[in-house]
Amino acid sequence: MELSGFSTEQLTVRDAVMKICSKYSDEYWMEHDYNEEYPHGLHADLARDGWIGIALPENLGGAGLGISEATMMLQAIAESGAGLAGAQSVHANVYATQPIAKFATEHQRDAFLRKIISGEWRTCFGVTEPDTGLETLKLKTTATKEGDSYRITGQKVWITNAQVADKMVLLARTTALEDVKKPSEGLSMFYIPLDKTAPGLEIKKIRKMGGRAVDANQVFFDNYRIPADSLIGAEGQGFKIILHGMNAERCLLAGEALGLGYAALKKSTDYARERVVFGKPIGQNQGIQHPLASAFMHLEAAKLATYHAARLYDRSNPSHAEYDSSITQHAVGIACNSAKYLAAEAAFNACERSVMSMGGMGYAAEYHVERYLRECFVPRIAPVSREMIMNFIGEKALGLPRSY
Repeated sequence: MELSGFSTEQLTVRDAVMKICSKYSDEYWMEHDYNEEYPHGLHADLARDGWIGIALPENLGGAGLGISEATMMLQAIAESGAGLAGAQSVHANVYATQPIAKFATEHQRDAFLRKIISGEWRTCFGVTEPDTGLETLKLKTTATKEGDSYRITGQKVWITNAQVADKMVLLARTTALEDVKKPSEGLSMFYIPLDKTAPGLEIKKIRKMGGRAVDANQVFFDNYRIPADSLIGAEGQGFKIILHGMNAERCLLAGEALGLGYAALKKSTDYARERVVFGKPIGQNQGIQHPLASAFMHLEAAKLATYHAARLYDRSNPSHAEYDSSITQHAVGIACNSAKYLAAEAAFNACERSVMSMGGMGYAAEYHVERYLRECFVPRIAPVSREMIMNFIGEKALGLPRSY
């Protein structure tokens, strides 16, 4: 990757995180993928050096940096060979905590975020439901107030790291859909304990194609009791609050996709230099060279879009040192969604061409690019599909009639 133009802070983050990740070999990640084993060591090392709290306030023990630096961190993790699995082991702890840092009370921030930053707790993000994947405003999980607690009933799906998480950022309905004026009303955000021994909570692991070192789950709530002070912000304002983390997540996932694409491209170009057929390196053939060159250019273009989006996200925050009041949330949303789309497509292109250029060896686990290819579907699908991003851009950027 071309590193010209990045800030000193971003390059410092990249170097430090790459150094930590160098302890974990390609074989480590291959085995953890095969055995479906969470990378506890990487999480502990990142927490020990303060990287889990990279974008959280300094007064709570965080680094006080922006999403631009957090995006670089997650790209570096993925690019190191850890892939999506390595990045996703800390992903939610970075973006899902952003709404808490902004909207929680001082007491809640102090009680909740310090233990995330130190690595004592881990967080997962509970929004998606089986029948309301992209229709967030129609989610059915309910939170019913009962004295000094709430009772949670419903189901969440595709919840990453629920097996190892201690806490969950949860979006649930506190007022029935038929009783609100707007669908965006009546949803509330909670930061809840995920006590696997408590009644009313069941977590079932989903077997999946890639990224198997981190778990994905169905989570079932049946009158699961949580403390009333788990509520973040006001009742009924959860959708507005949780939106604060969604654009950040698009930037972070774009960075992870870039890291995956660059990692695959390095494997395949190294192989193309070394593999000799008919008396010359296969990389000397344009049939190998041109697809890899094209993949590189697409990654570089997506890189520019990604860090542009992250910069807009950061500078739209009034507390940022370079706050720019002219940057609208409309512009941020368009940039972040565009970046996620472009980086996901560039990563898929790089991973697929890397496998194909390596032939049979690209299909072998020991060369690792097949693992990258299996993982690169995640940023194309989640947290919002390619098609929904194009719907969003068509409507919000181009002013076309809403198509769904």
